[in-house]
Amino acid sequence: MARLPCRIVKETQHLLAEPVPIIKAEPDESNAVDFHVVIAGSQDSPFEGDTFKLELFLPEEYPMAVPKVCFMTETYPNVDKLGTMCLDILKDKAWTRLYVMNNI
Repeated sequence: MARLPCRIVKETQHLLAEPVPIIKAEPDESNAVDFHVVIAGSQDSPFEGDTFKLELFLPEEYPMAVPKVCFMTETYPNVDKLGTMCLDILKDKAWTRLYVMNNI
């Protein structure tokens, strides 16, 4: 496997050392640019008690290129039948290299 860019290594270390509340994100054991993500539904929301599985892929050009996010769990708003999320920061025109994995 090719050496990972320093930015991906740093962000992965930060994500594992300081996880985001209600979100569990871990790199795939065989490919460190693929992440398995589980998000718990927020308290006091219609999604409370639910969990959502996602796959996150960081392209080779990350952070200059947009990460790919795919919902594996069937969900409701802003996600199509293929699991693609409709979120502005995940569009080429809105993406900026200043975003980090924790923003996604």
